Amino acid sequence: MDKRTRVLNALNKQPVDHVPVGFWIHFFDEDYQFMTGQPCIDAHIDYYSKLDLDFVKIMSDGYFPFPTEGEVKTVEDLLKIKPLDRNHPWITGQLERARVLVEKFGKDMCMFYNIFNPFTSLKTAISDELAMWFARNNKNELKKVLDAVAQSSALLAELIITECGCDGIYYCVQNAEYTRFTEEEYKDIIVPSELYVLEHINRYSENNIMHCCGFMGEPNRTSLWYDYPVKCVNWATHVEDIPLHEGRFLFGNKTILGGFDTHWGVESTEEQRGILYHGSKEELQEYTRQLILDTGKLGLMIGGDCTMDHRMNLERVNWIIEAARSI
Repeated sequence: MDKRTRVLNALNKQPVDHVPVGFWIHFFDEDYQFMTGQPCIDAHIDYYSKLDLDFVKIMSDGYFPFPTEGEVKTVEDLLKIKPLDRNHPWITGQLERARVLVEKFGKDMCMFYNIFNPFTSLKTAISDELAMWFARNNKNELKKVLDAVAQSSALLAELIITECGCDGIYYCVQNAEYTRFTEEEYKDIIVPSELYVLEHINRYSENNIMHCCGFMGEPNRTSLWYDYPVKCVNWATHVEDIPLHEGRFLFGNKTILGGFDTHWGVESTEEQRGILYHGSKEELQEYTRQLILDTGKLGLMIGGDCTMDHRMNLERVNWIIEAARSI
């Protein structure tokens, strides 16, 4: 079975010869800044050429913050944020990245492009603190701006699929930490723009993956995402303390992706945790096989809770691939 068939079968809960495997990393330059342009494309090609992974996740490194008209300090500044047209560099730069990488890998492997939910894109641009201040003090204005961000992200996703040829979107939802919003606040402020993007994505591809991010190791109100309309779900199994076999049913028996704790600290490899970074070859391969036996091969893809540490020895990933293909 070729890789494209393997992944599409897994997404659609059809039989596979082996459980697909996918891990991804961020791409940094020597100054520890996210790569953009051709260097980022080259880094993707180098990474995926070193590993025999089953699918490609194209990173949106360098495009996390949503473009603003100058510095945002006041609600008046916030309201200057408008939807982008397709010729804005924030969109064209990401389209070029996706287009080149699909041309390189898309014939043999399924391609998924990473897009963040509107609140994350906005808070990355103006700061988490200011975004939360607006949520507490200018809720209606914030929701209007989140609509503008959502329209832009939806357009980007549409073009990524229809013009660049990606098979789907890897859509990251965040901000449901217990310490951030109440359930009612999240449903009021975050859900409308979050679902706007996801539902637009589904118009152009049915094979989309939702990532429920356990950012910085903070647990979320995962029940807020259980009914989101998506084919496959990837969540932080270790942060949320929800193993794959339990999460499969909590998320409505969707295809699931994950199983490995990928937490790492930016400054020190000492902050790496879990068997992915510290297990021996024998331990990693036994963990992989047991994960498959516990969860079942149907509707399963092996991967990380999130982005793994780019500094790790990539041979460790090949051990996991080898084990997955032994069953």
